[in-house]
Amino acid sequence: MVITLLLVGIMISGYMAIRTAKEERKIDEKLLEKEGEVYMERIRQARQQRQKALE
Repeated sequence: MVITLLLVGIMISGYMAIRTAKEERKIDEKLLEKEGEVYMERIRQARQQRQKALE
């Protein structure tokens, strides 16, 4: 009985670890995407400033 409970506990723990890792990956992807958008916006602004300076 104790061994069965131990095995069930290990399985639940493993499932929770996998689920948490998957959620963290999604959060990281969203953060990286947001940072990429900010970077691209800075590049666009720099290009516009250079074009204005040339005119």
